[in-house]
Amino acid sequence: MKLAPSVLLWGLLACAHAPTGTPIAAQTSVSAFTYPAFERGDVVDHYHGTSVTDPYRGLEDAEAPAVMAWVDEQNTLTRSVLDAVPQRVAIRDRLQTMWNFERFGVPSQRAGLYLYSHNTGLQDQSVLLRANAYDAEPKLLLDPNSFSEDGTASLANHSLSGDGKYLAYAVSASGSDWRTVHVRDLETGEDLAEDHLEWAKFTDLVWHPDHSGFWYGRYPQPAKNEADSLHHQSLYFHRIGTSQAEDVLVMSNQDEPQWGFGAEPTHDGRWLTVGIWVGSAEVNGIRVRSLEKNGEWIDLHMNLDAEYQLVGSEGDTLWFFTNHDAPRGRVISVDLQHPEPEHWNELIPQNADTLRHVSHVGDRLVAQRLHHGRSSVHLYGTDGTDHGALDLPGLGSVRGFEGSPDSDETFFSFTSFTQPRTIYRADVSTLETELFRAPDVDFSGSDYETEQVFVKSPAGTEVPVFLTHRKGLVLDGTNPTLLYGYGGFNIPIQPAFSVPISVWLEMGGVFASANLRGGGEYGQDWHKAGTLDKKQNVFDDFIAVGEWLIHSGYTTPQKLAIHGRSNGGLLVGATMLQRPDLFGAALPGVGVLDMLRYHKFTIGWAWASDYGTSDDPQVFPYLLAYSPVHNAVPKAYPPTLITTADHDDRVVPLHSYKFAAALQHAQMGAAPILLRVDVKAGHGAGKSVNMAKEEWADRWAFLVDSLGMALEW
Repeated sequence: MKLAPSVLLWGLLACAHAPTGTPIAAQTSVSAFTYPAFERGDVVDHYHGTSVTDPYRGLEDAEAPAVMAWVDEQNTLTRSVLDAVPQRVAIRDRLQTMWNFERFGVPSQRAGLYLYSHNTGLQDQSVLLRANAYDAEPKLLLDPNSFSEDGTASLANHSLSGDGKYLAYAVSASGSDWRTVHVRDLETGEDLAEDHLEWAKFTDLVWHPDHSGFWYGRYPQPAKNEADSLHHQSLYFHRIGTSQAEDVLVMSNQDEPQWGFGAEPTHDGRWLTVGIWVGSAEVNGIRVRSLEKNGEWIDLHMNLDAEYQLVGSEGDTLWFFTNHDAPRGRVISVDLQHPEPEHWNELIPQNADTLRHVSHVGDRLVAQRLHHGRSSVHLYGTDGTDHGALDLPGLGSVRGFEGSPDSDETFFSFTSFTQPRTIYRADVSTLETELFRAPDVDFSGSDYETEQVFVKSPAGTEVPVFLTHRKGLVLDGTNPTLLYGYGGFNIPIQPAFSVPISVWLEMGGVFASANLRGGGEYGQDWHKAGTLDKKQNVFDDFIAVGEWLIHSGYTTPQKLAIHGRSNGGLLVGATMLQRPDLFGAALPGVGVLDMLRYHKFTIGWAWASDYGTSDDPQVFPYLLAYSPVHNAVPKAYPPTLITTADHDDRVVPLHSYKFAAALQHAQMGAAPILLRVDVKAGHGAGKSVNMAKEEWADRWAFLVDSLGMALEW
């Protein structure tokens, strides 16, 4: 956390014998589709007095020969269907052409070195560059394309030591969340032999101010396999030149298996703060210890009732971003000599917009906010004095604004639905910006426009929606439209350029991005309105937007497709089951689809803050009411392409396997239910350009055929 029907697409489905030229709407024979068989079991689970069958429990064992054979058969079927769409080759070629542009990451500066990512266009993985000045010619520092022969290993994260001598970097294999950490000596260009760390996950690599080593979080080695449930993360300190066995345990809590830890020292090196997080909940505790005296830990706030992020410090005073008593966020100062909440002072108060991130650059606090889902940036003094807003290029989103209290220089990116990610350099003391890198993309963004509308959900809640389409669009109900959403975990969905979406626009499509409840667009209250027993609000919002698009003349049900990934895959799965009449196609990707058992695999338990679990008798009924795997009943469903990956160890592929099997078994209409499983890929991060291109070519080919798009390419 995105295609007049072709007779070939339907005709190649196993036993399909529809007459040549017969449109899919006229086909009524359910037997036209023969899907790979998987034996339905007789497993019955008992939840608080309710019996629930789970006939596809066998698909949870991804390494079982029968499951692997079934997946191979599903992929073979899906390939035969999608490869038969005449326009697929042209779509794939157009994706490749548009993806072939030079792009850059936001630079970070430390010890006089500027580091940023770079991709010449079609490199599977972006490389890491270094330069001695922001405008100097960069040199190659690290090439992740050398990590594996097939481009499936990626650079997950990296951190430069404060003296510029060492680079700690983490590698992900096949898209896994597991990280292997290495340390490179920048003088020799070689990795240190001893410094090889394993079983790191959900962690940054944070250097000690004296450059002797770094803090990181790791889990115990899984007892059975890497898909086992994850608990008991611990915070360790690794000293350069030593083995992992010598790492020093800094913090753990065996009585709290769901706790995780993240270290961050203050810029002056006086204090170490440790954030203690619990799953995906927007709450954490803060502990602080003197680095100079190596003193006792100070529990700054351990109620786990709000979020705290270190912003900066001055002597014994620390500044934190928090949503404590401020659901849309504020900045407070805490005197460590009197750390109790009654002594906190407010530096930047909450206002009508949602505060998402604050950084300390020069003598300014840079505050990034959301105004109806789009970015704004405001600067304040370290005493809270308002120094004005930074001018942004338009309606879009920004990232970056990291830097040092010793320098007024910072970098940020700006992007919109029609503008590729562009990098700027800024002076926080003058509010002046200058262009650093601008991509040259083979896409005429000026031919398209974005507008924001507000759609009323059934309870009267106004849901923001960004609509992007070709200028002069005629609202005659004939436009193929893709509706995208997420709606969860306090994550805002902001305007951003996407090569696949740009190709969709060129194909004549309308793109609608909905800011649903459950997300982070309006702060804590908006998020909580789409969680737990209120999760149905998210589905209602999505359905309301779909109905609005139809009633407003943008499209019709036959030409409306929905897409979402991860929690958004759940969104798509649930809404297509609740309103199959509303959509012409569905694209659930890497979705959380078995809501009764999701918490039993890998990091699934961490999502209970949004979902709850079936172990709770109060929670079980509403999970059962919308769980896609358990609500696929005999009915006519729209064409559906379910996508997942065999190495996804976040939302494990069993969700998509079980949903595909259940939906194929329940389908009473003529439309296909297809499962596409990527090999040597994970949840999405680090996926190679080539793999992404092929996946999106499949999605767009599926929609060309399903929505009856007249595509002349």
